[in-house]
Amino acid sequence: RDVVASRYKGESVTSPKEDIQYMDVAPMQIVSVSTALVPFLEHDDANRALMGSNMQRQAVPLVKTDAPIVGTGMESKVAKDSGAVITAKNAGYVDYVDAEKVVIRYEKEDDFGIDVYELVKYRRSNQDTCINYKPIVNKNDYVAKGDPIADGPATDRGDLALGRNVIVAFMPWMGYNYEDSILVSEKLVKEDAFTSIHIEEYEVEARDTKLGPEEITRDIPNVSEEALANLDESGIIRTGAQVSEGEILVGKVTPKGESQSTPEEKLLRAIFGEKAGDVKDASLRVPPGITGTVVDVQCMTRRGVEKDERTEEIEHEEYEKIKYDYKKKLESLEVARKNKIVDLLSGKTLQDSFETESVKLDAGSKLTKKVLNKLDYSELVMLPVKKKNEFENKLSQINAIYFDRIKMVEEDFKDLKSKVEKGDELPAGVLKSVRVYIAVKRKLMVGDKMAGRHGNKGVISRILPEEDMPFLPDGTPAEIALNPLGVPSRMNVGQVLETHLGWAARALGLHIATPVFDSAQESDIKEMLKKSGFQADGQTVLFDGRTGERFDQEVTVGVMYILKLHHLVETKIHARSTGPYSLVTQQPLGGKAQFGGQRLGEMEVWALEAYGAAHVLQEMLTVKSDDVEGRTKVYEAIVNGNLDFEASMPESFNVLIKELQGLALDVELMTKEELDKEETTEKVDEIEN
Repeated sequence: RDVVASRYKGESVTSPKEDIQYMDVAPMQIVSVSTALVPFLEHDDANRALMGSNMQRQAVPLVKTDAPIVGTGMESKVAKDSGAVITAKNAGYVDYVDAEKVVIRYEKEDDFGIDVYELVKYRRSNQDTCINYKPIVNKNDYVAKGDPIADGPATDRGDLALGRNVIVAFMPWMGYNYEDSILVSEKLVKEDAFTSIHIEEYEVEARDTKLGPEEITRDIPNVSEEALANLDESGIIRTGAQVSEGEILVGKVTPKGESQSTPEEKLLRAIFGEKAGDVKDASLRVPPGITGTVVDVQCMTRRGVEKDERTEEIEHEEYEKIKYDYKKKLESLEVARKNKIVDLLSGKTLQDSFETESVKLDAGSKLTKKVLNKLDYSELVMLPVKKKNEFENKLSQINAIYFDRIKMVEEDFKDLKSKVEKGDELPAGVLKSVRVYIAVKRKLMVGDKMAGRHGNKGVISRILPEEDMPFLPDGTPAEIALNPLGVPSRMNVGQVLETHLGWAARALGLHIATPVFDSAQESDIKEMLKKSGFQADGQTVLFDGRTGERFDQEVTVGVMYILKLHHLVETKIHARSTGPYSLVTQQPLGGKAQFGGQRLGEMEVWALEAYGAAHVLQEMLTVKSDDVEGRTKVYEAIVNGNLDFEASMPESFNVLIKELQGLALDVELMTKEELDKEETTEKVDEIEN
């Protein structure tokens, strides 16, 4: 062909080959980063591709990460460029590694030193998920510049890993995957395949009030010793405690005004001089629906306010950690300096004989690294080598760099130490602030939302025992059963191609990169399936796990990359008993955060009216909502075992009347008797007139 499709001044035109001056770098450059992570994107409908790329942002980082078997080749690039993976600044040797830091010693021709990489451990993200870094190098490993040295959340050995590779069967199963529902094997729950850690943050402040200062303490009125079991002397929960709904995290008392005390309390205080009655419990408690482990506590005290035992303990721990790090850095610098001197002396000849406890060297002998490594710094500088002046000049250069690095390490140490020792900047009126972090382990459960990378989302409808799942001829059970009807109408065929290619790749032990708009062809996938010993169409016979009988039709089985999304049922489920009411309307508040009630809207009222449920309707709109008087009467009736109750005026009606009165419209409420009386009076007046 002499003419090709091209772009000219923003327009799509066909031009002769000779006129073409530039070509695009890569086919994927026209799509965004998240879209470039969707394999076989060109086989997906645009709406579903958009959903797929957006849902990758909602993926929850899992405890066990697993890079996709079928990717696009962008996974490592995205992980590195987003900063989710820690990479080496300089090439060098790993001097020290533990869960919290990696120290790399680098030695260049004209420079040497150490790079310290602090790893973030179990820190809360803005989405309440867990940020946790894990080292992927070992001591004495050599790392090149730019190599990954620690995995972050949702990365696997430097590759982005948002979900898990699972065995998927496209088949209906007893209606449990009807309308985008997902049938999941219990194996995924047992193996913690989709388990994630979520960290919740709770804060309490002790303020200086008009009635006196609030206090964070263990002495809380009317609380049993059992409820205080996990609190320390300062009234703050210990790290590592298992807590559940309603338990005290931080004990706090606030001064109570005279007006809040009952006459009986006032009398008792006058007689016994009791001081405990002057305060009320304002402790921080675990909110409903939360069960987990306390992973961290932060105490901040205003400058000039006396620190409690817990704050001092936390400061001491931090100081010890800083001191230990400082010592390790000095040791690494010492090793780096010695190695530099050993390199300098290696191959040189001795002018005179030299003897220490560890070595004995004759004049004229050549120095080797093996011998030099046995000597310490003070012995190395004393060696009588030829061209001593030249050696001493270079030694002074090495020492200059060494002392410069030592100075930097010491300055860092002083800064960190002063930061720990000085008080905290707190808002006006706040004396002390305590933050408690609770880690919650969330396993996969019915109601959780899951999705593939092609906009194929669904909600788990049932977790089936592993032995009941459909299984392959070799006995391998499927891990997820998806509805085949989810594919044709949605036109996201990319998921089927991914399933086939994943099946072949897993059997061959490969990880595959199939770039966007330059993906593997159907013929390539068929070839790989044949090579791995499967049918070219990717289908196989399946057997029912419950009966062992063969299913009538062959089923498409393969490996698909599945994500767990942030919409978790555990965070959404909510129930209310007695709770807070709105001050204006006297109706229960709305929403889970306010521990609110369920809204009975206009349409729900119509439904009850249409059904003819008169009593339910009356209850819902009065005593169960904003009829203050009626609420009290119903409570009394229930306590007394009386089943009758009477509804009075809802508060929202009173609010409406007040609104109208505010507009200078006088609305008056009258009883039937008053109305009849008024009508009679009017009739009498008419007759008389």
